[in-house]
Amino acid sequence: MKVEVGTLEQLPKRLGKCVRVGNRELALFRTSDDQVFAVENRCPHRGGDLSQGIVSGEFVFCPLHDWKICLKDGRVQAPDEGCVKTYRAAVKDGLVYVEL
Repeated sequence: MKVEVGTLEQLPKRLGKCVRVGNRELALFRTSDDQVFAVENRCPHRGGDLSQGIVSGEFVFCPLHDWKICLKDGRVQAPDEGCVKTYRAAVKDGLVYVEL
């Protein structure tokens, strides 16, 4: 199911935005080259709010303990371990959609 979650304009580059879709809390990110990613808004380490993290390339850094998480596949980068759920995101006519 594809759900509209806002506009591209509402997503600042290299920062996150928290959105609720049903009972899910997602973190949306827009990279410096306008790619949009969506992941569950919870770091696997201590539950940090990933939407408050900083984006560098295709990674977000958890604001609590600086864990580096890949926005493409949700995997935490070594030496840390873990994973967050990712959701396919798309932009069409300036609107952002997430596939649940």
